[in-house]
Formats: sequence, structure tokens, C-alpha cells
Amino acid sequence: MKSINVFKSFCLVCSLFTSGIAVGQTTELNSHAGALNFLVMGDWGRNGADHQKPVASQMGKVATKIKADFIIATGDNFYPSGVRSEYDPLWKYSFEDIYTDFSLQWDWFPVLGNHDYKSNPDAQVAYSKISRRWNMPARYYSKTFSINGDANQQVLIAFIDTNPLIPEFYKGEYSNAVVSQDSTAQKVWLDKTLSNNSPSIKWKIVVGHHPLFTATEKRRESYDTRAIRASLKSVLDKHKVDAYLCGHDHDLQHLLPEGKTHYFVSGSASEKTPIGTLPISKLALSDYGFMVFSATGNKLFVQVINEEGKVVYTTELTK
Repeated sequence: MKSINVFKSFCLVCSLFTSGIAVGQTTELNSHAGALNFLVMGDWGRNGADHQKPVASQMGKVATKIKADFIIATGDNFYPSGVRSEYDPLWKYSFEDIYTDFSLQWDWFPVLGNHDYKSNPDAQVAYSKISRRWNMPARYYSKTFSINGDANQQVLIAFIDTNPLIPEFYKGEYSNAVVSQDSTAQKVWLDKTLSNNSPSIKWKIVVGHHPLFTATEKRRESYDTRAIRASLKSVLDKHKVDAYLCGHDHDLQHLLPEGKTHYFVSGSASEKTPIGTLPISKLALSDYGFMVFSATGNKLFVQVINEEGKVVYTTELTK
């Protein structure tokens, strides 16, 4: 018995080094009646390869159980180089043929990642006109969602394009798609959007591709992380944004630096990469998966699901 316990302890130590913060005992998936429920996934479009299909399968099962209202995609929607047009075959092979469960046929709200900028980002906007579920009216946009049909309880979500906020992207492989964008105009728009202080707005959430904070070692202080933090941190703090959701790093994270905003990274819907930890890390996990958010008038529940369908982390924000 003693040798078995030693072996278990050794495995736990290994887990800490390979997966970041070790996750405790898994729990059952919770369904929150009367909540606004949505899935958050990112960095996914690989023609079904590299675990995209099993993650998609679990997304369907979870969405069915919680009765998901919509799905958020945090960018890098099509590897390796985006799509060329709204008729690109990758729409079929990486999206339509993968996310087939009935519970995933509701609205998808995506943002653009850097890989999407390697081809034609506007093709993803154009696809909204011919798809029932793909909703990207512009490269950045916002939408308010009622909680349980109550217009007096709403969630405001701003979907932003982080790519033009990175100065280095105006040269090199991203330049052709970035040069036409006005990053100042987008920041003015975001400031105005988040200025909505209606008492009906219970939660303010911003969705972008790039993180402001990350425990992924190679990106903690990379040029893009620093640029996004410099562009967005002050406006998120100013408007007391509750959560910033992103991808880019192929892992699952929850970080809480000084301030009100919680930062969630959900970028492992088809690939996972190694991760470390930071003092501000609440979760730092190298695993395939996605997240579930459930908003009520005074609580925002978060559940992290891996490709095996296990709930590996839960947290909640309270008003």
C-alpha cells in the first residue's frame, strides 16, 4: 500500500510539471436552470485532425445537457491559413462536417485569430450571409443577450478583433489583411460599447483572440501579449468588465490579476501545448477541451470540460 501511495505522489508531481496547476477531483456537469448558457472554444479548425472531433463530440453532449443558447469561438477558426472565400472547402471539412450535433446548430459568435488573417478575414464575415448558425456581422461587433428571456437581466458581450491592435502585424505575413483596419476606431467603439451602464446589464464580457495575461511560458511577455495588454487593460478596468475570454494559447486557463476582470483562455479545441503557472493563475491546464458559462442575474458559473467530458475545473463570479 505504501509503494502505491508513493507512486501516486510521484504522478501528481509529474502532473504539476506537465500540465501547470493540477486539477482536483472531477465533478458532475451542472445545469443551471434559468441561466443564459453558452460554450466557449477556440483554436479549432483542423479538418477534424488533432483531437478536434472528440472535443466536438463532447461539446455536443454538453450543449445538449445544459441546453446551450449559443457558442463562442475565440479565433484561429481555420488552420493553417484561414479561408479564401465564403465558399472555401474548409467550411465543410473543418466546421460543418465536424460540429454536427443538433445542440450545436444554434448561433455561433466567432472572432478572428491571427491564422485567420493569413488569408481573407472578410470571408468569415461573408459566410454569415449564407450560414444559419455562423454570426460574424463585422470584424468586431457586440450583442446583448437576455437571461431567461428577461429584458431586465442582460449580458453584454463585445466581440473584438485583436489583430489590428498589434503593431508588428502591420508588416510581414499579416500586413495585407491588417493595413486597412483602424485600431483607434475600434478602441473608441469598444469604449463606447462598454459605457452602457443600463441597470439591465448584469454582466459585461469581452471576447478577443489574444490574451492579456497567460501562463504559457513562451507568450507571457511576447510582443503580442504586451501589445494587447497595453491596448485593452485600461478600458477593461475603466468599465469594470467582468470577464475577458480568449484563445491563442492552446490550453485552458483562468487568471485573476489585480482588478475586477477575470481572464479565461479557452484555446485547446483541437491542439494542446505545454503550460507553466503564474502567481495569478487559478487554472493552468494543458488539455484538450472547452468551457461552459452560465449567467444568472447575480452569478456567472464557469465549468471547464476536457475531451473526455470530465468537468476538470469550476468557479463562479458573484455580483
